[in-house]
Amino acid sequence: MNSLLVAPAIMVGIGLFFGTILAIAQRFLKVDEDPRIEVTNELLPGTNCGACGQPGCLPFAEKLVAGAVDPSQCTVSTAENIEQIAEFLEVDAGSQEKLVSRLRCSGGGLQAHQIAEYQGFEGCRAAAMVSGGGKGCSWGCLGLGDCEVACTFDAIHMNENGLPQVDTGKCRACPDCVAACPRDLFELVPLSQNLFVQCNIPLAGEAATQLCSVACDACGKCVADAAPGLIRMENNLPVIDYSAGGPAAPEAVFRCATRSIVWLEGEQFQNQESRKAGAV
Repeated sequence: MNSLLVAPAIMVGIGLFFGTILAIAQRFLKVDEDPRIEVTNELLPGTNCGACGQPGCLPFAEKLVAGAVDPSQCTVSTAENIEQIAEFLEVDAGSQEKLVSRLRCSGGGLQAHQIAEYQGFEGCRAAAMVSGGGKGCSWGCLGLGDCEVACTFDAIHMNENGLPQVDTGKCRACPDCVAACPRDLFELVPLSQNLFVQCNIPLAGEAATQLCSVACDACGKCVADAAPGLIRMENNLPVIDYSAGGPAAPEAVFRCATRSIVWLEGEQFQNQESRKAGAV
């Protein structure tokens, strides 16, 4: 045999051999997929945002068909889509409390002490890595809008005070803003939880308020005025534990001199910053 034909012949033989092996394996080891998974996946929004706790819409569809989750756990789908999925799978739609993203900082340009004017690559992550931005507070919002860019649902916009405002009507509780913030200031919380701490400075007294006029000074009045066990102080900041304490009430915020702990109702969260800006 011509030596020039040996190598191609060997390669063809190897290809045929492994092709046969794969064909046999596919024939006997093939796992049939439930056709409902594809249909369910098509009914989902396709954003792959992870708000449901799954890495994407297809894994969530698989969980739905398996009965491991409820359709309502998709916070991005409309009520009509959730009901349509429930009817298709012949399951109960379930109920899911609405979560929204909230920012643990209210120190915008009018409140936070400025030590420099940041000039560089636009973006919070770049500022945090290079110089820490222009604010004296190294725990607060950098105000360069990475969260606004990351939000898939157009629910975050920077206001005139240099802080992101969350439109609770548009927010779908996806973790994009949480991942985008280099200072880990965003938190996904139930909309019904009205008490919220808008500060992240782990300092007390003047050490905190010299950095930001609306910083928590760790006075502890909110702890004393709230239901027993509802609020505790950790690292000079109030921590609200709805599972451990009594019912939340607006009285807990009345004596807060800096308004770093607030009582939010409905769209009040969106307007809170503008009221603070006008009062400073």
